[in-house]
Amino acid sequence: MYDRYVSPLSERYASREMQEIFSRERKFRTWRKLWIALAETERELGLPITDEQIAELKAHAEDINYEAAEAREREVRHDVMSHVYAYGLQCPKAKGIIHLGATSCYVGDNTDLILMRDALDLIRRKLLSVIAKLAKFAEEYRELPTLAFTHFQPAQPTTVGKRATLWLQEFMMDLEDLDYVRGTLRLLGSKGTTGTQASFLELFEGNEELCDRLDPMIAEKMGFPGCYPVSGQTYSRKVDARVLNVLAGIAASAAKFSNDIRLLQHLKEVEEPFEKKQIGSSAMAYKRNPMRSERIASLARYLMADALNPALTSSAQWFERTLDDSANKRLSVPEGFLAADGILDLVANVAGGLVVYPKVIRRHLMAELPFMATENIMMDAVQAGGDRQELHEKIRQLSMEAGRVIKEEGGENPLLDLIAADPAFPLSRGELEQAMDPAKYVGRAPYQTEKYLRETVEPLLAANQDAIVDSAEIRV
Repeated sequence: MYDRYVSPLSERYASREMQEIFSRERKFRTWRKLWIALAETERELGLPITDEQIAELKAHAEDINYEAAEAREREVRHDVMSHVYAYGLQCPKAKGIIHLGATSCYVGDNTDLILMRDALDLIRRKLLSVIAKLAKFAEEYRELPTLAFTHFQPAQPTTVGKRATLWLQEFMMDLEDLDYVRGTLRLLGSKGTTGTQASFLELFEGNEELCDRLDPMIAEKMGFPGCYPVSGQTYSRKVDARVLNVLAGIAASAAKFSNDIRLLQHLKEVEEPFEKKQIGSSAMAYKRNPMRSERIASLARYLMADALNPALTSSAQWFERTLDDSANKRLSVPEGFLAADGILDLVANVAGGLVVYPKVIRRHLMAELPFMATENIMMDAVQAGGDRQELHEKIRQLSMEAGRVIKEEGGENPLLDLIAADPAFPLSRGELEQAMDPAKYVGRAPYQTEKYLRETVEPLLAANQDAIVDSAEIRV
């Protein structure tokens, strides 16, 4: 249909798998699973619910009669009660015990928590894929010297692989945050209208022990380690804020990565993948724009802003329940996950297909290396009998002159020639050339890279080998 708005997150960016998690089908099937879990638990705790009723509910757990539910909702203006009604049409023997003692939040909130859990699991698999691809890249280029930059000005050299570990480490931090938040997720359970379980205390005729057993049994059936011990009618909306903050952290890491790639592509040192028939510009046919990295940055900006929504919603909840969260949650949480999903697919695609140009990297490095080698040159001259303070001032003056030639005249870096011609330096041009090995100036970068991969990254990947996704499909 071309006559109505469709979210670009669905059309262009997010995977089908993530879209399915937040689909209406998954939501309403989960509602029915929760109603079955509630009925089974109530029967197991002694309420007069029959095996026949449970069997009937299970028989229609997935063949949802949407038309009946939608027609009923137009009449009563309540989505949960409309689906209770529709389920009851299919299960006439069980309709009287569907949703027994529960509020709308029993299905609504518990489903939201289940979907966030499942979505975090998918995000985790894709995050591991990104980590694996960056680790492979860092290993391959751990010894390749390159200019480092501070303030985007040439600085002491590093290696291409060491730089990749900086990207990698941030995604590793995101994985730590995700695992922590994922590990703390619990179900709401069945807490009643204000969180007091008053309706269940009534159903169980004042039996506190049966009320205590209700939530853990439901949680186990739904694959959770437990329920939040206290709540109002809803689970705390701070949970949504914590989850979206994890996604925003991933977005920040991805944006940093993509911005560095865009700058490196400008320098022609490293490029993102570019397909044979891909068009970079409608006007400038020669261009190879970093489209994928730009898309990462764009989606990341959206996601980081989107993460404010749950925090604001959490702060505005009145007492035990207010409904100004509903419309915001329906947008911010699913779309945050869809954006994170699209971002990670793009990062995995870029990281797995980076093209490195060592000769360009070396040319840029060698143009700046004479400046960076001056400390070594000065020490060699001191050992040959020179005065360190006088030599330092000479180096400063000659460096300024070399900078003038480069900037004002557009010439090549003449610093080595200037030093060789100065009688204060008892070093020949050939001796100076010996100081121009880039590997002498990268410090511990290759070792740091290898050590980080071996001790930190590889054990993680080995422990999660089955969870790593090998490829990421990029649309448009």
